[in-house]
Amino acid sequence: MQLWVGLGNPGPQYAMHRHNVGYMAADAIAAVHGFGPVAKKFSGWLQDGRIAGQRILLLKPATWMNESGRSVAEALRFYKLEPGALTVFHDELDLAPFKVKAKTGGGTAGHNGLRSIDRHLGPGFRRVRLGIGHPGHKDRVTGHVLGNYARAEFDDLAAMLGAVAAEAGWLAQGDDVRFTNDVALRQAQ
Repeated sequence: MQLWVGLGNPGPQYAMHRHNVGYMAADAIAAVHGFGPVAKKFSGWLQDGRIAGQRILLLKPATWMNESGRSVAEALRFYKLEPGALTVFHDELDLAPFKVKAKTGGGTAGHNGLRSIDRHLGPGFRRVRLGIGHPGHKDRVTGHVLGNYARAEFDDLAAMLGAVAAEAGWLAQGDDVRFTNDVALRQAQ
């Protein structure tokens, strides 16, 4: 069993924020792979499904980004899972828009959701970094991260989310390199 977490902030006013791309990825995965209904659990929304023969629990914490670790830690404890069974989908400033990379461990790069999870569990979990690009100057970061995707970006956003969902089987099987490569190939088509 694995726990996959999409990070974001709850509420319709945040739905299209770049900071909510983790929520968007979780929703795309659930839709493409026919996950079960949403249940309110662990201070968030949980869905259960199977990908590539693996049971995947998909969680969207409703605790606000800064407290995501509380929800994630609660779910891991309940299911008696180690941090190595955790995959977190999140926005990444230091990656070009719509690029996707998977890695295990590392720093938080100032990301409050990752910082909260790291504080509760340590750094030994897998991250799927969903590129949102850097606005160029640190004074513009907050507005960029908490801003909506532009209408001109919708096709690229849909292509990225579709590729992540379509290639999620490689993540379920633990092949991060194949996942990253196949997402990039699918986006290039």
